[in-house]
Amino acid sequence: MKLFRSLPTLLAAACLTLAAAAHADVLDDVMKAKKIRIATDFSIPPSGMLDKDLKPTGSDVETAQLLAKDWGLELEFVQTTGATRIPNLQTGKADIVVSTLSVTPERQKVIDFSKPYAALVSVIGARKDLAIKDWPDLKGKSVTVTRGTTQDTELTQLAKDRDFKVVRYDDDATMVTAGVSGQADIVSTSVTIMNQITAKNPQRPFEQKIVLRNLDLAVGVKKGEERMVAKLNEWVTANLQNGKLNAIYKKFHGSDLPANMRP
Repeated sequence: MKLFRSLPTLLAAACLTLAAAAHADVLDDVMKAKKIRIATDFSIPPSGMLDKDLKPTGSDVETAQLLAKDWGLELEFVQTTGATRIPNLQTGKADIVVSTLSVTPERQKVIDFSKPYAALVSVIGARKDLAIKDWPDLKGKSVTVTRGTTQDTELTQLAKDRDFKVVRYDDDATMVTAGVSGQADIVSTSVTIMNQITAKNPQRPFEQKIVLRNLDLAVGVKKGEERMVAKLNEWVTANLQNGKLNAIYKKFHGSDLPANMRP
């Protein structure tokens, strides 16, 4: 009889345990562990790179460091590439992504985003001496992109209709090297990354040819993590208003954030 009387109690306890598990989320896990794992690419200067002492630096790195400091958390970087940023979230390898992750409708189907903390201009750039002014000038040519980026997605959809070829590299550093060495004459990336080609080889300067779009950069979060998104939005708003995010961006990119992001 005692066993039968205890069954309701056991069932109630099991239900409470399941309910607690159902309500547990990434924000709870992060705060309980007192540590946040942030996926960041260290091969896309000036957003992410390694300094002479092989320590992470860059605008995304300092943004992640500021967030961890403000939240009183230990920071663990999860090194990533453009192609692995979203999988890192979906597999639980990282809690959030701070890595030049632009907000697109395709990505919004599989992950959630904070409000934008920065921005970049996405372009098609090429050797300065190439006569490229508009899409018809790309016919029969190869455009180099970094795999898994918004440029990869956008140009893959356009390549067949516009009759050009998309050539992919696994990370931005390799793509920049291709431009510097002469393996690539046309690239599609951000203006900041395109300028690295000229900086590394001034004898082979690249310039902006076609503007694809202005992209909002936001923190990536696993789908359905509403409390984490809300807390991130509060943090982004506060640090845009106090000027800290603009100061980080200007330090590494040499210009202010767009006027609509500044107080």
